[in-house]
Amino acid sequence: MLVLDDVTVRFGARAALDGVDLTVADHEVVCVLGPSGSGKSTLLRVVAGLQRADRGRVLLAGADQTGVPVHRRGLGLMFQDHQLFPQHDAGGNVAFGLRMRGDGREARRARVAELLELVGLPGAEQRAVGSLSGGEQQRVALARALAPEPRLLMLDEPLGQLDRGLRERLVVELRALFGRLGTTVLAVTHDQGEAFALADRVVIMREGRIAQTGAPLEVWQRPADAFVARFLGFDNVVAATVSGSVADTAWGKLPLLDPAGDGEREVLVRPAGVRLTDPEEGLRCTVEARTFRGDRVAVRLRPATGPVLEAEVPLRDAPEEHAEVGVVFAAEDVVVLAP
Repeated sequence: MLVLDDVTVRFGARAALDGVDLTVADHEVVCVLGPSGSGKSTLLRVVAGLQRADRGRVLLAGADQTGVPVHRRGLGLMFQDHQLFPQHDAGGNVAFGLRMRGDGREARRARVAELLELVGLPGAEQRAVGSLSGGEQQRVALARALAPEPRLLMLDEPLGQLDRGLRERLVVELRALFGRLGTTVLAVTHDQGEAFALADRVVIMREGRIAQTGAPLEVWQRPADAFVARFLGFDNVVAATVSGSVADTAWGKLPLLDPAGDGEREVLVRPAGVRLTDPEEGLRCTVEARTFRGDRVAVRLRPATGPVLEAEVPLRDAPEEHAEVGVVFAAEDVVVLAP
């Protein structure tokens, strides 16, 4: 459906996109993640035709989009701030794209009713935009973007202005909706949980380039390098000398389930793989802080040697602050990162 071929965008001396290659298949949901300034929003603007590329091509269904204006690309666009038309009611907003393409009154009415039902707002055609909650406005914006049956739906921080509970509910609904409709989606978000719940594939960007792409579980389990690991929130990264199935680190010798070649490397230990035990066993640490996350607790540990560690334990097993504990490492959660 979508191909980006060696796309580069420069703003003065800085490359916002630097030779980006990306494909999105029919019916695939792809979420682009990255820190501020990584190029993710510029990528979306280039695909939409809102930003000219200095080099490279954008192809939609095999057709080069160079010089094709936004309104002729057959895209659906949905932005963080909804951008609903306040002078129109909910039905008028959803019908906007249908009027633009010349659909008749009855066809518009039937399509609007169908879409509002689909996004969970049946019978809301005559509701004023100002009377809608943030979540309801988000649903109307989505219905409006879907109304002309775009070949590619593009979402820019689609749930960014909503509270966490509502975001978590809507992302599950969106995933199911896109699956039912077979919609092809390219989304940009800063929220990792949102991206990993929504996407068939995630793309992580760094300084205008793609740092890693893959299925959510693949990226989560095997970050490509220290940048991706830390971006995903994994801070347990340490220098290591790898030899066979052992990584020699400042935390001691860590077991490896999947040896990745000998030499000087960096190693990630996922917090779930930092197992707490008796202070006389393993690496002796002091509990510096605890952060409650539902029924799990993130425990910040200060070892006698080496950098700070983070463990994740069930609520019932969380040690008190300032307690002395021992740490052992589970091989399945120790990952040798790419050089």
